[in-house]
Amino acid sequence: MYEAIVIGAGQAGLSASYHLQRLGINHVVLDANPAPGGAWQHRWDSLSMDDVHGVADLPDGPAPGKSSDRANTVLPTWFGDYEREHDLPVVRPVRVDAVTNDGELLVVHAGNRTWTTRTIINATGTWSRPFVPFYPGASTFQGEQLHTVDYPGPEHFHGKRVLVVGGGASAVQFLGEIAPVTDTVWVTRRPPVWRDGFDSELGRKAISLVEERVRRGLPPASVVSVTGLALRPQERLAESLGAYERRPMFARIEPDGVRWASGEFEKVDVILWATGFRPAVDHLAPLGLRGSEGGIALRTTGHDVQTAVTAAQDPRIQLVGYGPSASTIGGNRAGRAAATAVARFLEAQAA
Repeated sequence: MYEAIVIGAGQAGLSASYHLQRLGINHVVLDANPAPGGAWQHRWDSLSMDDVHGVADLPDGPAPGKSSDRANTVLPTWFGDYEREHDLPVVRPVRVDAVTNDGELLVVHAGNRTWTTRTIINATGTWSRPFVPFYPGASTFQGEQLHTVDYPGPEHFHGKRVLVVGGGASAVQFLGEIAPVTDTVWVTRRPPVWRDGFDSELGRKAISLVEERVRRGLPPASVVSVTGLALRPQERLAESLGAYERRPMFARIEPDGVRWASGEFEKVDVILWATGFRPAVDHLAPLGLRGSEGGIALRTTGHDVQTAVTAAQDPRIQLVGYGPSASTIGGNRAGRAAATAVARFLEAQAA
């Protein structure tokens, strides 16, 4: 039996394990991936270290710098080195199916294997739960439908007319790569908000939005409407080609394209859904943590919402990389907060 089990060995999970180890808490890290690297090992080959929006340091582990090297090679290598250097107790591949109650203890189920623990730190991120919205006629489309998780790189789209769906940074980046090699159409639900930079006021607004949703138990949501989008130098060519002239969402999908509410038809060969992800927390369903609004409410005491990690319904459960800590910086800070919360819970139980 363990005092803590960390589920997931991405950046947040490694941070949590480091701090648990530092506090002398007996734990294991269960990771679904076959190798170190978290979601980074699954990113597309054309994503370089120059393209990523920023990777925070791990505790006692400086992050790799900018370069033209592939992120899906550099960052998994860094994660693997970090696991070995700090002797973190990672077991893989273990895909957790469910976490259940057994009195005061928790049981983690993965196939025919089980682990028993007093506490859980969930660090499963979102990569394994891509979200594709429903649109009438989607099943009739005879071309390709891809999601961010399937993105094969720009060369794949030569000679194909590509419809990119989504209003976030990934859609902007995909258009930047694809538009110079083929025809593209960009559609979003809302007009994009373009900004030249990201200042502290925008940061405070984004944090306030996240905090309100977490407090109310709402599912995490994108804050792009607050932070806005920005074009990088490598996307200026696509801009000059008109790639960022956004169109509103279509009404339905047909076998060889999409049709707008006006009746206008757009022939396309590929629909690329850059429509984001949902938190991978279904394995926690037996614990009944979700509220009536569909999200998992977190305790938001204190001024730093990124360290809000404890499930409001069950203090044995910490969620890192969820909601307010769903970033590399937030994940690191949340990892420390989660380990500290585990230590406090265990001390209280022993008292």
